[in-house]
Amino acid sequence: MARLARTAGLTDVQEEILSTVRTFVDKEIIPHAQALEHGDTYPADIVEGMKEMGLFGLTIPEEFGGLGESLLTYALVVEQIARGWMSVSGVINTHFIVAHMLKQHGTPEQRARYLPRMATGEVRGSFSMSEPELGSDVAAIRTRAVREGDDFVVSGQKMWLTNGGTSNLTAVLVRTDEGADKPHRNLTTLLVEKPEGYGEVAPGLTIPGKIDKMGYKGVDTTEMVFDGFRVPADRVLGGATGNGFRQMMDGVEVGRVNVAARACGIALRSFELAIEYAQQRRTFGKPIAEHQAIAFKLAEMATKVEAAHLMMVNAARLKDSGARNDVEAGMAKLIASEYCAEVTQEAFRIHGGYGYSKEYEIERLMREAPFLLIGEGTSEIQKTIISRGLLRDYRSRG
Repeated sequence: MARLARTAGLTDVQEEILSTVRTFVDKEIIPHAQALEHGDTYPADIVEGMKEMGLFGLTIPEEFGGLGESLLTYALVVEQIARGWMSVSGVINTHFIVAHMLKQHGTPEQRARYLPRMATGEVRGSFSMSEPELGSDVAAIRTRAVREGDDFVVSGQKMWLTNGGTSNLTAVLVRTDEGADKPHRNLTTLLVEKPEGYGEVAPGLTIPGKIDKMGYKGVDTTEMVFDGFRVPADRVLGGATGNGFRQMMDGVEVGRVNVAARACGIALRSFELAIEYAQQRRTFGKPIAEHQAIAFKLAEMATKVEAAHLMMVNAARLKDSGARNDVEAGMAKLIASEYCAEVTQEAFRIHGGYGYSKEYEIERLMREAPFLLIGEGTSEIQKTIISRGLLRDYRSRG
């Protein structure tokens, strides 16, 4: 096993899971990632392999057919999968967030209805907060749900929905008429069941085609358009309206650990590619790794990989302990995504002109890394969260 990104204190079960996933990544993901990514092809065979391994139920409690593992275990699995191809980790990320929200906030009936089928991958989850004009101001959501008898009638447009076409259960944040004085208290999470596919998948619900992206290909990213779509009232997450903002923020908090883990995986792979290439490529009679300019780059890259990994692990362990981890998750996401971009660019520089060729893996990683600077909140949003938490904890006594 490589020296970097090792985690102390894991159980035998965690070590076995990670070893199995690492082997799967090396044999089933890395050899196929380039062709699938360049073709923007959904990794159907890889997804089936993850189903067989039980990864869709990794954190779902055993009573619902899952493995009952921790956020830390999941984050370390995601790190390895992203090391192979980030898009594959995106396939299970939103699924995991919805499963977490159901586990933490769902009614007993909702948990019994969805979690067993989510554990097998029969039900695949996605979640939706963003809208075309929303940005980071979640409380400004415009998509509305109006109660009519036993249903809510939903109208509005959602944006940047990962797995929008391939999922069949979406947790959607909408505005309801609660009459609350604060905007975020007028938000509700609806559990929207839908068919897979594109176009008008159900009366009043349209999933337009995939959004063409610079990177993060293979996984489908879509809009979600509601026009009088009816959702049964018993699909309100937790059974009561007005709690959507809190529920979604809980999901995003674990999502930030996930994004940090993805960044760690890409950074680790970039380092692996760079240090291998630097020992093979020769200039002036010796491998470029023996030139101080390259050796120092490798040293800095490895240090950033290790620092990001440790912060990600710390944030996951805090969440698992039940402690508040908004600051730590924000720090982990901030440092991991920024370091990922830096490490990937240094790997690109070490490859020289070959790094610009689509034959080399680093070209793909260069297009994937920037997404992590934005996903689950930009670096500026993370700094806002971190600074607010610090001011809360270090409030002046003067």
